[in-house]
Amino acid sequence: MDRSRIASPGHRAKVMSAEDAALLIAPDTTVGLSGFTASGYPTAVPLALAARIEAEHAAGRPFRLRIWTGASTGPELDGALAKADGIEFRLPYNSDPTCRDKINRGQMEYFDMHLSQVAPAAWQGILGPLDTAIIQVTGVREDGALIPASSVGNNKTWLDRASQVILEVNRWQNPDLLGMHDIYYGAALPPNRVPIPLIRSSDRIGEPCFRCDPDKIVAIVETDRPDRNAGFTTPGADDLAIAGHLLEFLEHEVKKGRLPPSLLPLQSGVGNTANAVLTGLIDAPFDDLTAWTEVIQDGMMALLDSGKLRMASSTALSLSPELSERVNRSMGDYRDRIILRSQEISNHSELIRRLGVIAMNGMIEADIYGNVNSTHVMGSRIQNGIGGSGDFARNAYISIFMSASTAKGGAISTIVPHASHVDHINQDVQVLVTEQGLADLRGLSPKQRARAVIETCAHPTYRPMLADYYARALAGSWGLQTPTLLDEALSWHSRFVRTGSMAFGPGGAG
Repeated sequence: MDRSRIASPGHRAKVMSAEDAALLIAPDTTVGLSGFTASGYPTAVPLALAARIEAEHAAGRPFRLRIWTGASTGPELDGALAKADGIEFRLPYNSDPTCRDKINRGQMEYFDMHLSQVAPAAWQGILGPLDTAIIQVTGVREDGALIPASSVGNNKTWLDRASQVILEVNRWQNPDLLGMHDIYYGAALPPNRVPIPLIRSSDRIGEPCFRCDPDKIVAIVETDRPDRNAGFTTPGADDLAIAGHLLEFLEHEVKKGRLPPSLLPLQSGVGNTANAVLTGLIDAPFDDLTAWTEVIQDGMMALLDSGKLRMASSTALSLSPELSERVNRSMGDYRDRIILRSQEISNHSELIRRLGVIAMNGMIEADIYGNVNSTHVMGSRIQNGIGGSGDFARNAYISIFMSASTAKGGAISTIVPHASHVDHINQDVQVLVTEQGLADLRGLSPKQRARAVIETCAHPTYRPMLADYYARALAGSWGLQTPTLLDEALSWHSRFVRTGSMAFGPGGAG
C-alpha cells in the first residue's frame, strides 16, 4: 500500500492490522471516536473490535464500552458495535437503528446532550476519563501533524484527552482536504476563557491540522473505505410547500429591512425538507449568501455550485453517496469556499449570536404555544437526539422549526395541544412552518401564539380538534396565561398509543 499518506517515519513504524489495533482496547473503558454524521468516522478498527467483542461474549467474558463521538456515525461503527452488544453507554447523539432500539428497550444508556457542550464537559472531567481515541485522518505529515478528514467533530478534544490514540489513515479521503480545516486551539475553561476572535463566517483563526503527542499514538491502521452517508429522496409536495413558505418569509423580512439582501449566515439541519429549502434558495432573490452550520449537505453544495453561496463554515460534510464521490474527487475546487471546524466552535453560542445566524431545524412535534419536541416520539422513545438544534435555536437571530403537519399517514398530528417532550421552550422558537403555512410567533403572547399555530400550521383534519381543545381550555383552565386542560394535555398521545391514531372517529375513536 502507498505509504505517502504517512510521511513521518516514526508514525509509519506503528502501522498494524485493524485486528491487532482492536486488541489494544480493554473492556469497560471509554472510547472516543471521530465522526459527525457518517463522515470521517473510523471503520476498520470498530469492525475488528465488534468481531472481538462477539468472540469474548461467546466465551462468556463480558465486553462492553462507553462510546463518545461527535454526533451520529455509520453502520461500521455504531451499527457493528451495537449488534455485538458492545455499547454500555453512548453520547452525545445517535441515529443508528440498532442503537436506538437498544436505548428504547433500556439495554443501553444514552446521554443526549447539546453538541457544543460535549468538549467542555470532557475537559471539565464530568464525563470521566477518556481511555482511547480512534480517529480517522487523511494523512500524517512529516512533522507528525494529522491532516483531518471530512469531519472534525470532537476530534481535537479526543486527541488531547485520550490516554492512547489509534489512527485510521484513510486513502479514500482526498489529500486536497489539507487546508480546508480550521482547528482552533484557543478555547479554555473559566476563569481562563477569552473571546473567540471570529467575526465573520469566513474568518480563519486556527491551524490546518491536529496536534497529537506521538508517544500517545499506539497504532495506525490504513484504510480506503468511503464515507457512508444515506442518500436524500426527491423532495415531496410537503417539502416543497414548506420551502416555499420559508422563502417567502425571508423575502418579506428583507423587504421590511429586518434582514440584508444577502440574508445572514444560514444554519440548516439534515433531511429532505432542509435540502428542499436550501435548493430553493438557488432561484430566490438572494445573492452572496454565507453559511454557519454544523453539516454541509447536498442542498448547500448545490448552492455553492450555483454561485449563490459564497462560503460555508461547518464541522462536517454530510453528502449523499453520489455527491460525496464527486466532491471528494474535486475537493481542491472547494478548499477556499468550505471551512471545517471543531464542533465546539461551529456550534458555539457566542459565535452563533455574534454572527446573527438564521437557524432552520426539523422537529417531531410542536404544541400550540410553540414548545418544540425534537427528540422523543410519544414522549418516551428517543428518535435520534437534540443534536445542534438547541445550540442554534437559543442563540439564533431567527429560530425556525419545520415539519410536515402530520406523520404516519395522517395518524399523528405534529401540532398538538401540548408537546409530549420539550427540547426547545417557546421562548426559543420564533417561527413554525408546515406545508399548511408559516406562523411568525415573534412578540406574541401564548394565547396569540395558539391561535396563529392552529389557524396556520395545523392540518385540516386536526385543526377543528385543536380549536375545540383551545376553546375548552379558555373556559376551564386553572389559569389563563397559557390555557391548559391538565387531564387532556397529553390525551392525543395516549390515544395514539391505544388506537394507532390521534384522530377521533374510525381508527382513532377515543
